[in-house]
Amino acid sequence: MVNLIDMGQHARAASRQLARATTEQKNAALLAMADALDANAASILEANRLDLADGRAAGMSAGLLDRLDLQKRLADVAADVRYVAGLPDPVGKVFEEKTLPNGLHACKRRTPLGVLGVIYEARPNVTADVAALALKTGNAVILRGGKETFRSNMALVTVLRGAMVANGFPADAFQYIESTDRRYVGEMLKLHDYIDMIIPRGGAALHAFCRENSTIPVIIGGVGVCHLFVDESADFDQALSVIHNAKTSRPSVCNAVETVLVHESVAAAFIPRLVEHLGKDGVTFRADSTTLTLLNGAANSRVQAAGPGDFDTEWMALILGVKVVSGLDEAIEHIASHSTQHSDGILTRDMANAERFVDEVDSAAVYVNASTRFTDGGELGLGAEIAVSTQKMHARGPMGLEELTTYKWIIRGEGQIRV
Repeated sequence: MVNLIDMGQHARAASRQLARATTEQKNAALLAMADALDANAASILEANRLDLADGRAAGMSAGLLDRLDLQKRLADVAADVRYVAGLPDPVGKVFEEKTLPNGLHACKRRTPLGVLGVIYEARPNVTADVAALALKTGNAVILRGGKETFRSNMALVTVLRGAMVANGFPADAFQYIESTDRRYVGEMLKLHDYIDMIIPRGGAALHAFCRENSTIPVIIGGVGVCHLFVDESADFDQALSVIHNAKTSRPSVCNAVETVLVHESVAAAFIPRLVEHLGKDGVTFRADSTTLTLLNGAANSRVQAAGPGDFDTEWMALILGVKVVSGLDEAIEHIASHSTQHSDGILTRDMANAERFVDEVDSAAVYVNASTRFTDGGELGLGAEIAVSTQKMHARGPMGLEELTTYKWIIRGEGQIRV
């Protein structure tokens, strides 16, 4: 039996202790955590192997198995923790200073959010990312992972918490709900007296459940139906390289491209090359009727007619939607209708088109002539990320250290009174 009220009370108390920690103390603990991950790699990877075996036996998709797999990534996870230790500490940072006409000096100062509640599926690396980012920003955290990665998460929590405690931090700063019973997700979403923010990391169903049932502010993001638009001026070779990377480098992740839109004036020349180029690496295609006509009009094992909902699907697999559009207006309209506002881009040599695309596409990350795979905290210089937010308040895009802080107004005077 898990007592979430007790966990919340202990997390709140721990958050007050964390707020007093110095940057040097936090960094020392982070480096110790990274060393502990390296030193305990064998036990962590064995737990992960058992989770992977269960996942395969249960028929888990290749995309989810890829997200679950730590076998070749654990060293990178430890490296990310070290990187976070080397980043500037946002806590205590003063900004927007001003002296008012009455002599008052006012500023904003960054402060921890308090207690984070993170609910996630099939991503054990999130356990370490959250631990590092939360500690650096002075936030306590309560984690609830999915049943498919329970052993991996418990192994990671044991190692990371042990290193934190050995460096003087309270164990209650980093807690994990040690049950796969789904009722605890619902209970967690009602702990508004203790948890300051809910961050779900999973599919659309999890996000919807949290948004509809939480009494705590929820950061929504991480579901990626991402687009690249090939306009009439695009460099074909460059476009093929970018699309290939965006689709095939790791198709299971949220920043992989799911749909390519192609200007009608270049579709006949470009789309056959696209199908040939990506098809060599096992990509299959969901094509609109115009695309099918350009490819001799018949569906086959590689190219199928797009069905209802295909252009709204995050495939997490080597599947790519292709649609011919009349121009920039239709491309922007399609993205507005089907994008999840994660990452969308244009491939072009026309900078006027590029600027209009950037201005009008309302996504957390908008690209010009680059792969959508860069929407990642590490790639954008944030170290790890706790989520990719696709909403507009209070954070958008990859959430790193500053996004895990709020601020307080500090007003200093010499006896001023309001008249």
